[in-house]
Amino acid sequence: MNAMHIDTLDLNLLRLFDAVYRARSVSRAAEALGITQPAASHGLTRLRLLLKDALFTRAPGGVAPTPRAERLAVAVRSALATLQHALDEPDRFDPAASSQRFRIHMSDIGESRFLPALMARLGELAPGVQIETWPLAPAEIAPALDNGRIDFAFGFLPEVKDTQRALLLKDRYIVLLREGHPFAQRKRSGTALLEAMRRLEFVAVRTHADTLRILQLLKLEDRLRLTTEHFMVLPAIVRATDLAVVMPRNIARGFAQEGGYAIVEPAFPLRDFSVSLHWSRRFEGDPANRWLRQVIRELFAEG
Repeated sequence: MNAMHIDTLDLNLLRLFDAVYRARSVSRAAEALGITQPAASHGLTRLRLLLKDALFTRAPGGVAPTPRAERLAVAVRSALATLQHALDEPDRFDPAASSQRFRIHMSDIGESRFLPALMARLGELAPGVQIETWPLAPAEIAPALDNGRIDFAFGFLPEVKDTQRALLLKDRYIVLLREGHPFAQRKRSGTALLEAMRRLEFVAVRTHADTLRILQLLKLEDRLRLTTEHFMVLPAIVRATDLAVVMPRNIARGFAQEGGYAIVEPAFPLRDFSVSLHWSRRFEGDPANRWLRQVIRELFAEG
């Protein structure tokens, strides 16, 4: 016997079946569902034809299920309960009670800039929530957001298209040097400052392509002495040498506050950029996603 395909089945027929099975009466089932008895009888006839089974037979005071109906009832009740549970899922997120894990794309410099304040805030609002950082290549970020592999991406990500985004802050690339560096002792500006940069030697970060691009545009590739994978090793290198690094001003200011560094701000190309929060349209309405977006924007969005 050929099995019936689920595509041919109306979900309302299963609701009707469950109601008749529970009530042991077509008329009482119709009343419970808010439909007429003829409509219930018609629906039951359709289901009988589809399943090729009587399903219910006349009995004193109503109807009795057939053996096929007895077996079907367990599966139907479970399926309807599962569906109802999904539909009843609350449209709000309770941060204080949640242990949800959020995965966020960040560079190492993004971790330094955003994680301390974010984790402190989550400790107050959502002590059970977990954060994992997942640095990805730019081409992977949008697909990873859409398929739920990550929940958010932080950063200056001009290559990332087709996502929802919110501007957090505007920043600028500067040159960080050790305190007392001869280059930082003289006041220069404009073209004179750019020309003087040709006497510097640089360290660059491979994962932050724009810093390398700036050096290329200034024709300073031959002045590059060290290329590293991460930003966070740079303070120790800059402090111990005469090497200079092109890096975001917000981060450089954090280093400079501890002493031992000087900041120079040449008007080089590509120096201005914006840091944004990215997420997927698929999860725009998700309560947990919406809640953490709001927390992040309250913490970091300028203005």
